Amino acid sequence: MTHRPATPSFPPSPTSPTPHGESAGREPQNPGARPVTGRGGDDGGREPHATPEPGSADPGRADPGRADPEHAGGRAGGATVLVAGCGDLGTEVALRLSARGESVVGVRRRAEVLPAGVRGLSVDLTREIPHLPPGSYERLAVILTADGRDAEAYRETYVGGLRRTLAALDAAGVRPQRAVLVSSTGVYGDSVGDIDESTPVAPSRPTHDVLLEAEELIAHALPHATVLRLSGLYGPGRSRFIEKARRGEVDDHWTNRIHRDDAAAAIVHLLGAAAPAAGAPADDRRDGAAVARLYLGTDRLPAHAVDVADEIRRLEGLPPLTPRPRAGEQEGRRLDSSALVGTGFAFTHPTYVEGYAAVLGGAGRRHP
Repeated sequence: MTHRPATPSFPPSPTSPTPHGESAGREPQNPGARPVTGRGGDDGGREPHATPEPGSADPGRADPGRADPEHAGGRAGGATVLVAGCGDLGTEVALRLSARGESVVGVRRRAEVLPAGVRGLSVDLTREIPHLPPGSYERLAVILTADGRDAEAYRETYVGGLRRTLAALDAAGVRPQRAVLVSSTGVYGDSVGDIDESTPVAPSRPTHDVLLEAEELIAHALPHATVLRLSGLYGPGRSRFIEKARRGEVDDHWTNRIHRDDAAAAIVHLLGAAAPAAGAPADDRRDGAAVARLYLGTDRLPAHAVDVADEIRRLEGLPPLTPRPRAGEQEGRRLDSSALVGTGFAFTHPTYVEGYAAVLGGAGRRHP
């Protein structure tokens, strides 16, 4: 297991970015969540609105410089937000931005499935560079999820997709003033105990190395960007653990999670926060400091899996699990989101108790 510094290596920015606005895919290692990459998680073919990589040209493609008109949305003129990767989480982010009156451009493989209010670009970010419609693109959210679990699939999505997104912005002659890259707490590998932003990463799989490479890429391309490392997503339409709890097939271990809606809200919150000051340390969280360059996105209560399962069973009217051994303090990791809360962010579902009550109560829906 290789240990690395706690935060990506962000070089000093030559100028201090201008703050904008007011004051978030599943975790890549989250089992049971449907892949929703920059491809959108669908199985359709490539569509217009992108520049193919060399050797992948499609002579039958439509005009690559035009967005899907039936999915144009948001405010005419004014600030524009680019959401690269509109699967379940990215679509929720785009909808929240649009609801605030933002002009939102969302990229996914099949943009026709995006809801009204989001201007969609049909692009396979693992192969194509988007042609962005005119806009200011002051803010950027990169929310990609790989279709596969091997290092090659990760690299073509997290690194390749990010490179193509940055290339599209460069071709449009724009530089976002705020940017958030969604990464994963999987980069802590097999680390145990209490973990926060100061904990050194310890990648234990090739896929973890790819995630860290993407973090380094955005750190050097946009030194004022913020990385949000999410723990396991749960929420509408994500039922694997619920089904295991119903069947009583849960062995104890420490668990960390974040509701999809809280993850989306955190991304929107960080996009609207003041950018990190030029030359400030990546983990600068002094009182009065601008938003930092790294946060953990996880709820406020790391929990034993058996406790979560028992709460689900209680909500379902089932008896508790039969007693079984409980994980010890050093048999797993407990993630701490105090730094994110310190920015003024408030969780709607601070623990699994509120979160699973909402899920089992039918609140929300999973976006295609």
